[in-house]
Amino acid sequence: MDQEQILARISSMMEDERRLRDALASGEIDSTTEHERLGEIERELDQCWDLLRRRRAKTEFGENPDEARVQPSSQVEGYLE
Repeated sequence: MDQEQILARISSMMEDERRLRDALASGEIDSTTEHERLGEIERELDQCWDLLRRRRAKTEFGENPDEARVQPSSQVEGYLE
């Protein structure tokens, strides 16, 4: 994925979050379903943000950003901020 594709995916997932919250508020889904799906979205968002940072770092240091790869969610979730 290139930078624009990553940003488009992030935007799409943020819209998915909004729809889930709206669906919960309108009673279309229960809170368990919302929490499960939000967890999936949050993990994928973390992976996308990490990939974007990796691509930008490679570009900044004169490396090929296409060599950056998506890291497993277990690894990305373990990062300390």
